[in-house]
Amino acid sequence: FEISGERVTGQLRIRSNTYNLEDFVGVYTRLMDDQLLPEIRHEPPDSQRRRYCRALHDTLIRWCEVARARVVNRAEPMGSNYSKPYQLQLIRDQGFAVPETLITNDPALVREFLGRHGRIVYKSISSVRSIVQVLKDDDLERLDRIRWCPVQFQRYVEGNNVRVHTLGKKTFATAIFTSVTDYRYASRVEGGTVEMKPMTLPTELAERCVRLGEALKLDFAGIDLKITPDNKVFCLEVNPSPAFSFYEANTGQPIARALARYLAGLD
Repeated sequence: FEISGERVTGQLRIRSNTYNLEDFVGVYTRLMDDQLLPEIRHEPPDSQRRRYCRALHDTLIRWCEVARARVVNRAEPMGSNYSKPYQLQLIRDQGFAVPETLITNDPALVREFLGRHGRIVYKSISSVRSIVQVLKDDDLERLDRIRWCPVQFQRYVEGNNVRVHTLGKKTFATAIFTSVTDYRYASRVEGGTVEMKPMTLPTELAERCVRLGEALKLDFAGIDLKITPDNKVFCLEVNPSPAFSFYEANTGQPIARALARYLAGLD
């Protein structure tokens, strides 16, 4: 592609099909790794096909950053999720409560944190997906392993999970009722259950979620909330590339249709 003034021109060629880049009005990006490409999974890092894929992805991402199309979401604002501690600070700056958090590789500090809060969870610090789990007695027996890699620990927040998808000024809220700590993996836990229902957020909370998405420069965001029994709202994190189909399939909310209309510039 080429950039001349404010005009970006070029072509995307896929097999025998050719598309002019300037004809695109909307782009939805979702990064994938090569685990979904079994034909190149076992090839060496410097193989011709791997080099080609890396070059293609690199060029595509660079074009997405400068394209005049509506891109959901561009790479730069999605970067806040690469450091969950950093993102938590941005969330707090927007007026949301966040759980008390400890990032450490010192087992003694973890034990002190556990003694102070009684019940804590642990998760990865980076954007790499991890299963959120409550710290249990058998975890303490292997706690010394964190000396090799800092881990994020948080006070466990009692209450119901709520996922809020923000799309421009729109919100789609889903109430989640589950018997496990991390509802995304309920099927992996014996007796684990999860139920999802669409819900209507209070106006002030919905507007706050929209402002959070705007502050993070995310046209489309998946905001994870925990609402306590006394109705205090905690924000756990913001997913800049939400797997919205999981929620739509369980609630019937028209998120995909709204996303398509947004990309087409109809909303």
